[in-house]
Amino acid sequence: MMKMALQTQPKKIALLLAFVWGSSAMLTPAIAQDKSTANVATSSSNIQQPADNDLLKLYRQAALSDPTFTAARYAYLAGKEKFWQGLSVLLPQVTATGSETKNDYYRKSPAVGSTDLKSRSWTVKLTQPLFNWDKWEQMGQGNLNSAIAEAQFAAAEQDLVIRVTEAYFNVLNAQDTLNLNRNKKTLISEQLDQAKRNFEVGTATITDTHEAQSRYDLVVAQELAAEADLLIKRSALEQLTGAPIGNLKTLSTQAQIEVVAKQRKIKLKNNQKSEKVNIESATAMPAGQSIQDWVQQAEQVSYSIMASKLAYEVANKETKRAYAGHAPSVDLVAQRGYNDAETAAGSESITQAKNFSNQVIVQVTVPLFSSGYTQSVVREKSALANKAFAELEAKRREVAQATRQAYLGFNNGLAQVKAYEAAEISALSALESNKLGYEVGVRINIDVLNAQDTLFTTRRDLAKARYDAILNGLKLKAQAAVLSDEDLQSVNALLK
Repeated sequence: MMKMALQTQPKKIALLLAFVWGSSAMLTPAIAQDKSTANVATSSSNIQQPADNDLLKLYRQAALSDPTFTAARYAYLAGKEKFWQGLSVLLPQVTATGSETKNDYYRKSPAVGSTDLKSRSWTVKLTQPLFNWDKWEQMGQGNLNSAIAEAQFAAAEQDLVIRVTEAYFNVLNAQDTLNLNRNKKTLISEQLDQAKRNFEVGTATITDTHEAQSRYDLVVAQELAAEADLLIKRSALEQLTGAPIGNLKTLSTQAQIEVVAKQRKIKLKNNQKSEKVNIESATAMPAGQSIQDWVQQAEQVSYSIMASKLAYEVANKETKRAYAGHAPSVDLVAQRGYNDAETAAGSESITQAKNFSNQVIVQVTVPLFSSGYTQSVVREKSALANKAFAELEAKRREVAQATRQAYLGFNNGLAQVKAYEAAEISALSALESNKLGYEVGVRINIDVLNAQDTLFTTRRDLAKARYDAILNGLKLKAQAAVLSDEDLQSVNALLK
């Protein structure tokens, strides 16, 4: 019995310790949780919500992460190398060659076996073109191709501004549409409840309830579509920025969107800084310049037209290079050589000869006959030059049409904004009047619902007109090659 008691006592002590430890372990997390909850409660007021993203911030993100713009940047860097490649063909070219050979020389009589004959040689050669029409035109092409790369990259910079702004406003427009649908659903729900109450008390027919229910079901479907559209528009903007966009600043209803085309930035050659001047002083045009003035300026300085003009000049130089196939070329050649060779002299002796050589040569190459190849290349390059000219004319017409469209979109957009603002006030008054008329019995439920539709449609169109006017103002400046970061900053200042 004593032995059994001694054996069971440690088990009881172990169980007691386990219970005490388990209880303390259960109490400790609870105490820690209470403390952490208290800490969160005391520090929650110090937590700051992340600031809303604006247009300028997202543009800077897109400039670093947008694959299309990144590809344009590398294309620009690659194109700038064309200048140095074209220049190098007129500069001296230096080459070096060397060789070492070993011959197994076998003598049959007298039978003394075989002997290795070794020889070594090297040559350093310098070639300087004195007259080479083809290479001269090639140098000009390198300079032009470098300028094309610069114009294309400038166009890519302006295109990024347009794409980011358009995607940003698409998100805001989708958000506005969703909010309007939700507000519309709330008002229709109130109208539906009122129609049901009126039917219950006998002051309205079941038709009012059915009409309100029909409008409510429709707006629910529109809300779902607006939610999906908002997700798509946000995804399109995130595709440019490469990161989640979070909350966005919205366009102020008091924004003076006319300032988008009030000022312009003129880029000066060979200067990193630019000068900000008014439209009339920038182009020597009177205030309120016409659409033709904008078109004329775009046709002269648009980056896409500049790139097409330069491409046409490159094609012309390619034709001249083809004609150069008929012309002689003159090169100055200077070379130094060394030769060390072993030779067999007679039947038994081997001699070794070492010598250096220095040469200066004026080398003239005159093409005589190429079986019609050169003439064929000339015809080919002439046709390609004509093709480049046709593409230049097509680009000029395309830019002119885009400029007209942007000009009309901006100026008509300003007028539409004012018209929609007046229509919004009228629609709101009409809605209040119809509500009052419905309450006193001179209007029916469908009149109130139609007035609600008119009001929310007007507000939706007003918001879209603001976005479109601003975007068209930026597009107009882009076509005239005067869009800059300062324009983006002025648009960003309209957000709140």
